[in-house]
Amino acid sequence: MSTENEGNAVPKAPSAPPVPVDAPAVSADSAASAPSPDSAAAAADSRAAAGSVPPGASGAAGGAGDPGAGAGSAAAGAWPPPQPPSVPSYAAGGGSGSGWGASYQPQEPKPGRRRGGLVAGVLAAALIAGGVGGGIGYWAAERNDNETGSTTVAAADTPADLKREPGSVARIANDALPSVVTIEAQSGSGEGGTGTGFVYDKQGHILTNNHVVASAAEGGKLQATFSNGKKYAAEVVGRAEGYDVAVIKLKNTPGDLKPLPLGNSDRVAVGDSTIAIGAPFGLSNTVTTGIISAKNRPVTSSDGGQSGKSSYMSALQTDASINPGNSGGPLLDGRGAVIGINSAIKPADSGGLGGSGQSGSIGLGFAIPVNQAKNVAQQLIKTGQPVYPVIGASVSLQQENSNGATISREGVGGSDAITPNGPADKAGLKPGDVITKLDDTVIDSGPTLIGQIWTHKPGDTVKITYERDGKEHTVDVTLGERKGDS
Repeated sequence: MSTENEGNAVPKAPSAPPVPVDAPAVSADSAASAPSPDSAAAAADSRAAAGSVPPGASGAAGGAGDPGAGAGSAAAGAWPPPQPPSVPSYAAGGGSGSGWGASYQPQEPKPGRRRGGLVAGVLAAALIAGGVGGGIGYWAAERNDNETGSTTVAAADTPADLKREPGSVARIANDALPSVVTIEAQSGSGEGGTGTGFVYDKQGHILTNNHVVASAAEGGKLQATFSNGKKYAAEVVGRAEGYDVAVIKLKNTPGDLKPLPLGNSDRVAVGDSTIAIGAPFGLSNTVTTGIISAKNRPVTSSDGGQSGKSSYMSALQTDASINPGNSGGPLLDGRGAVIGINSAIKPADSGGLGGSGQSGSIGLGFAIPVNQAKNVAQQLIKTGQPVYPVIGASVSLQQENSNGATISREGVGGSDAITPNGPADKAGLKPGDVITKLDDTVIDSGPTLIGQIWTHKPGDTVKITYERDGKEHTVDVTLGERKGDS
């Protein structure tokens, strides 16, 4: 339905009867078979004189006419005019005949003019349909005059009709929302923001992103609000800047906490359904849906400049709508289990990921796989600090080429690029080597390599493929560990 003319002013009623507008132009074929204005008007006059037009006939489209004027009660051209006919006149303006009040009856199609006859038939069918609809509407209105005065129909409102199946989005959202909180973080200077978290265990631990709570980590304030409106003060248990994961704890833990079930992100497949819950732009308890668009997506994100450090993840990509404020919220699968923590988006107005730009979702959202987040959370709850798996080598974070991650010629601050007696050193890796694969995952940059290493645990053995002097080599590396954020 077009709304191009909505809001136009309604013209004032004319002081004299308006001249009927000319009929729309038709093709040469149909014009030849259409009745002339004079013949239609003349036929109408003869029917009116013979009493074929019923007295008191009311108008059709556009509402009823003046109830005080009967059809044919006034001569042609008299004012006020008679009521419009029950079937609108299609005669061209300016023709002879009774004009206002004249009815239209199409002539029989002439032989050989089948196309014109088809047009007349279509018009007749449309008018019949309108007449039937008008009759039903009049009957319904008359029947309801002594009842409610309304012809609307109410849908059934029984519990059986409103039942939501266990696998429906409505049912999953209804079950999950009580376990999702909106987090308000405020620094000592009063600055802060809003993010999301979800209940991790019955002890009151809430899992979220580091960048959601970083501003309140040093002497700030944290508040968690549940979907029922209840608010609880909270404190930071531990943060992992590199993983962008944090655990906070409610200070007065309620006894009815219901942790969200954790799924297995390793078993997620592209195309699986996803449900994201969060507080985009402060709109808490917002639910959106989508699918898994990709797996193992290398993503580098920042906390908006609060620490100047970046986080690396091998992320789940989803097209579920995720916006600023969704950070830290759960990404659920079709069963309602958590498969990731919503952490970053690709803004439409910048080339970065997870930056401070406030652009909206363009269908490129990224979540930390829950298997990795769970390992980090356990470390933070147990020791208060993160543990990172490492290969003991510095790699270039610049995209020097698309062939892999290059081991730097020297480390940070002029230190050795390869840690003496570390995992890479023991495996025989050297500065300048280009790592192209970790297990079966293709490595195209330093950040991709870091993200893939961090999906493992210290002590895991991985297979590294690298190039040196144009030749490809493969070696097993047992990952070491680094404690804390440095």
